[in-house]
Amino acid sequence: MRMELAGADNPRSRLESRSLLVRRFPLHTLLLMLVALLAFARLYYVSHQAPPAPAPGKAPGPTPVRITPPDLGPAACRGLDAVLGDLLQSDGGTGGDAGTAWSDARRQLGDCPTPPAAACARGPALASRAPLMAKDDLPRELLATLCERCAPADNPCGLAVTQALREAARRGNPPLQEASWSLEHAGPALGAACQELARQAVGPAAVTGAVVEPQLLALTEALAPTCVKTGQLPAPLLNAAAVQQAQRAPMLATLNTAGSVETKPIEPDQPTGPGDAFRAFDGDELSGVKLPMADAGAGRDGALRLGYAPSLKYVVSFQVRATGPGSLRAHVRAPDGVGHADPGGKDFFVDPTVCRFHGTGRWEICKPGVPLLDVDAVSVLPERPGVELKELEIIGAR
Repeated sequence: MRMELAGADNPRSRLESRSLLVRRFPLHTLLLMLVALLAFARLYYVSHQAPPAPAPGKAPGPTPVRITPPDLGPAACRGLDAVLGDLLQSDGGTGGDAGTAWSDARRQLGDCPTPPAAACARGPALASRAPLMAKDDLPRELLATLCERCAPADNPCGLAVTQALREAARRGNPPLQEASWSLEHAGPALGAACQELARQAVGPAAVTGAVVEPQLLALTEALAPTCVKTGQLPAPLLNAAAVQQAQRAPMLATLNTAGSVETKPIEPDQPTGPGDAFRAFDGDELSGVKLPMADAGAGRDGALRLGYAPSLKYVVSFQVRATGPGSLRAHVRAPDGVGHADPGGKDFFVDPTVCRFHGTGRWEICKPGVPLLDVDAVSVLPERPGVELKELEIIGAR
């Protein structure tokens, strides 16, 4: 018997191995495997290569925008509007099963940090179901929580304050207690509500010649304490309104928070008017300045405008000696959009009348009920031709 050597150098062994490979993997299968390998290599190359550089002179293409689905918030927020709607469509009352439903709604609202606008819009309906004096306070508690969490633009309490101001300006009679409650519970809308109070009520009340309805003044007296307590109402504007309205709105003067400071007569830095205006401040009671009647171009500056730079932080009284009647107006800085715009249109001011003098030739003293703050100027306006201002002292502090 002849024995054959096994191994790689055995020609017969190599031939049999090839035959076995061909039988196990036919030729077309090998080709398919090769094609798949090439496709995988190309895909890897395309997905890992850097993006082509833009052609010279061309801007790079826009960066793809990744679209993120909106965050609808917690589940408690998403279903809150439907829950409130079901409650408000019920036959009323909070006893038994209905009381459980109100309590469940309150717990769900407690789990919703920022209620959606649709749920906040249920506020007026809740208010109608929850009178302030009602014994049943579950709806009112739900409304309070809703107001304390809704965004300013959707806040039912903030919107209720704005609506009350508009109604009072039209000689309506909005419920004062309801408006005060809404302001106290306005939450994140408190600042915006106090700004509306300044723009619609306190600002007009601090302007000479503006007609402010008694209903609006009453509402202002009801709302102002909350805004003052929270630091949301500028003290200069409030004090100017208190001086202008005086006995028409006496509550405003009680809200003054300015303390006492050391004062003295302060001469103006920038007098505008007749060329001899300095004679009203020279300490000579025999000399004076003739005040022309203000023409249309003089506007609110009057016949004589006494400017201060920097402004007077504190003004407590005015002493006038004149021959003939007239008045003094203070120009007090105001927030943007409140009162009058200055000639440049950048700053705003209010101009309460701070003194009315008879012009007997003797000294007359005008002391406003509260100090005036942030006074930029004082205007002198004669009531008839021929008035002579002998002396004027403005007592205050910078």
